[in-house]
Amino acid sequence: MSRRAQFAAALAALALPFAAQAQDLAITNATVATGDGSAPIENATVLVQGGKVVAAGAGVSLPAGVPTVDGTGKWVTPGLFSAVTDLGLWDVEAVSESNDTEADGSPFNAALDVTPALNPASQHIAISRAGGVTRASVAAFNGNSIFAGQGAVIDLADDAALVMKPRAFQFVELGEAGARLAGGSRVAAHVALRNALREAKELAELPAGSARQSDAMLTRPDAMALAKVLDGSEPLYVGVERAADIRAVLALKSLFPKMNLVLVGAAEGWLVAPEIAAAHVPVITMPLRDLPAEFEMLAATQSNVGRMKKAGVKVAIGMFTGGNQPRYAAQQAGNLVALTKLPGAAGLTWGEAFAAISSVPAEISGFAGKAGVLAPGAVGDVVLWDGDPLELSSVPQDVWIDGVKQPLENHQTRLRDRYKDLDRTYLPKAYDW
Repeated sequence: MSRRAQFAAALAALALPFAAQAQDLAITNATVATGDGSAPIENATVLVQGGKVVAAGAGVSLPAGVPTVDGTGKWVTPGLFSAVTDLGLWDVEAVSESNDTEADGSPFNAALDVTPALNPASQHIAISRAGGVTRASVAAFNGNSIFAGQGAVIDLADDAALVMKPRAFQFVELGEAGARLAGGSRVAAHVALRNALREAKELAELPAGSARQSDAMLTRPDAMALAKVLDGSEPLYVGVERAADIRAVLALKSLFPKMNLVLVGAAEGWLVAPEIAAAHVPVITMPLRDLPAEFEMLAATQSNVGRMKKAGVKVAIGMFTGGNQPRYAAQQAGNLVALTKLPGAAGLTWGEAFAAISSVPAEISGFAGKAGVLAPGAVGDVVLWDGDPLELSSVPQDVWIDGVKQPLENHQTRLRDRYKDLDRTYLPKAYDW
């Protein structure tokens, strides 16, 4: 057996114990949100068998012998799907040895792949799992190039096999940030992008073993990575905010028709929403930005998501990095529901808001109908909440991933439990009041 085959067999052996734990379960009498954009269903049932969703809704018949959880007074949803996170890439952000989010000194950029750096034991993953997040896409940050490299899609189960899809997308930064990285202007950033795509196209068209042009600026690994963007097999996530910059990105579709574009940010997306919708380009954005933090965000508004959705744009809530943790997704979605009650504001219905943190980011990530939704054949990611998940006071009580019940303990819960009933007998006198 070759070394590669031995390695693959070892990985499969590691995965077997976790797969064997998949449970058959049913949750009954609950308010069920399927994640597909529809309204919640009262007095409904969710059935999971063999790690997959079998049925969800009212009037579901249960096979004999299936373990049942009474969901009276509780809510059941699919696991949250968090788009564009830094989960598993750092432990302490300020400690460079524990931070793999960017590679400033690397000679490579587009070829960088987050997969080898992902840490399944990261506390950020454990904390997000306790918040109801079961799947996520992970992206690196830009180092010294407009290209940040290739992101991955992961599951947050408590095991070592976290990568669902490596090299799931390429990330490029344009707008103000891209301008700084490319030499000081948007002009330079667009020249860098188009030249890189041209070089990748030329490399892809060369016969095997042929020499590249001597004036090529990309390394061969970078050019090979970008070739997948050109044929559409690897989506290109583009960080951009200003309406004019969004138009410039959409114009790339005419030059590279197979390119699979995704806009990330789009703070001024509502100004060009009909154009985004006509180009069939989805958006991943932070929903609550309403201040002009940068010149490229002068038209920022909390109604951005609602207005884009009304125009027909597929919009997901995401960009969970640093202090904006994935577990805050439900709170942000809930605020979009509240916007519907404000005169002149544009928000989302409850079902649309929940879909923006479940099925829509899953679809953008290539898992339509397979994650972020309670539908027959979807992964058995189920969250049992003690109340409406879009209300700030609600928390997950139980989380299943692929039908496996997950531990919800992490450093934060252990610290809470340690100090909640701390024995003060031996504290120093300085602690006396």
